[in-house]
Amino acid sequence: MTTETQAQTLSDGVDLLIDALKLNGITNLYGLPGIPITDLTRRAQAAGMRMISFRHEQNAGNAAAIAGFMTQKPGICLTVSAPGFLNGLTALANATTNCFPMILVSGSSEREVVDLQQGDYEEMDQLAIARPLCKAAFRVLHAEDIGVGVARAIRAAVSGRPGGVYLDLPAKVFAQSMDAEAGRKSLIKVVDPAPRQIPAPDAVQRALKLLAGAKRPLIVLGKGAAYAQADTEIRTLIEKTQIPYLPMSMAKGLLPDTHEQSAAAARSFVLPEADVVMLIGARLNWLLSHGKGKTWGGKDAKAWGGQKFIQIDISPQEADSNVPIDAPVIGDIGSCVSALLDGIGAAGSGWPQPSADWLGAISERKSKNVAKMAETLAKNPTPMNFHSALNVMRDIIKANPEAMLVNEGANALDFTRSIVDMYKPRKRIDVGTWGVMGIGMGFAVAAAVESGQPVIAIEGDSAFGFSGMEVETICRYKLPVCVVVFNNNGVYKGTDVNPSGGPDVAPTVFVKGARYDKLMEAFGGVGVHATTPAELRKAVEEAVRSRQPTLINAVIDETAGTESGRITSLNPKSAKK
Repeated sequence: MTTETQAQTLSDGVDLLIDALKLNGITNLYGLPGIPITDLTRRAQAAGMRMISFRHEQNAGNAAAIAGFMTQKPGICLTVSAPGFLNGLTALANATTNCFPMILVSGSSEREVVDLQQGDYEEMDQLAIARPLCKAAFRVLHAEDIGVGVARAIRAAVSGRPGGVYLDLPAKVFAQSMDAEAGRKSLIKVVDPAPRQIPAPDAVQRALKLLAGAKRPLIVLGKGAAYAQADTEIRTLIEKTQIPYLPMSMAKGLLPDTHEQSAAAARSFVLPEADVVMLIGARLNWLLSHGKGKTWGGKDAKAWGGQKFIQIDISPQEADSNVPIDAPVIGDIGSCVSALLDGIGAAGSGWPQPSADWLGAISERKSKNVAKMAETLAKNPTPMNFHSALNVMRDIIKANPEAMLVNEGANALDFTRSIVDMYKPRKRIDVGTWGVMGIGMGFAVAAAVESGQPVIAIEGDSAFGFSGMEVETICRYKLPVCVVVFNNNGVYKGTDVNPSGGPDVAPTVFVKGARYDKLMEAFGGVGVHATTPAELRKAVEEAVRSRQPTLINAVIDETAGTESGRITSLNPKSAKK
């Protein structure tokens, strides 16, 4: 047998990894080439996979994570060893916290060198470092085990509560070869990686009994409800029961924000006044004041308001995390909501409706708050403030409901969340559970790649700085991304001064009059400097129409904004002034 014939009958570790991913329907990869994965990225592209190469691994990891949220398949991030792995680790931990299915695949040094600490190139025990920060971590030492490693990683990432998984591939695994037919047989197509988890009938009945007795019920939708893609069932439940609902930020659009049952405009009223609260894919973490405190009608920060809670969640460990959960319903959200609907349907016309006084009180406060917001949005100050700029964005999203909205910042996040309505599910993606900055450009790239729709990224100037270099990635792949940087010259605002009177600017102040639009122009995209709502509107509308990579430097009044946005209470002030 000739050497050429032998080569044709062998598969190496790179072949097996690519084939294992493709066998499981994974076609998009996010990462950054370098030792020892450069050849992997080239050959993946040659095999028909889409390899999106970034300028920093953290941004690639964020892209993979949000791809997982959008598709219910684990997003794949490829990194080099040690420093590259560490760069991707923040995104992996964030994915796990947010329940985004993601697999971080990193090359690494050989085990025998790492274990003896012999000083290899980028030597690091990556598996040990990753393990506490993700759902599961695996290492493959032999090419014939790549199929098992990929299968285990996929199943761990998407089953139960989704999250991040680490897959460690020492460099020599890529070069190992085996008979091609044996290699093919070693691969595994994962069957039913996220099996349905049916709720217990008695749990469903307990929840229905509590809900039926409520006078002032409320449904809270979390991003878990959006991830579940049980859109029809959730909408049917809400409309059939006529219960008001409150969407968390990434659940906006499950039903249109303009839906008559939305209580978003009366949030501060409904949370403390509701007597029974049903949580669907939402956790009672800091974003919901841990279910207690004055937000919920408690007398102080630790006091529970006395509400009864129904919690639909895939994880039984989530119940009772902060306050008692009276009716936990454990299972996948689609199955749980369907079971509730069956029970409500069995009651026929006898299912009780919420109190008319409750619905009337919510409607009254909504009308009052909506009118107050409309009055604020109608103003046209010079220079623009967050409200006048976001009034433009509100109109554009309404006219383009299929567009993806990426959002991060402090004030840029808070104001956008409350002003810009969403009309379709899974169209708004933002900083999530950790409130971490830097997700913007990674999320924007993946949103464009996975959806094929225009992406509008509304960024604070501080938040944009974490991942701004990825505008080159956006231009390189000609993605339909419009980045709007709200530029007020600093973190929160641009008016702080150095208290010592020294020559350095205050820590929160940036270069005055920075032209972020020139950064996009440098890579061949469209840059626009907008100082009025009219200029902003024209630029965003053209970007959505043309689908050209665009960055709009939207100049905002530098006095606009508050420190830490709406979480000022979490930003302690030192006692010494």
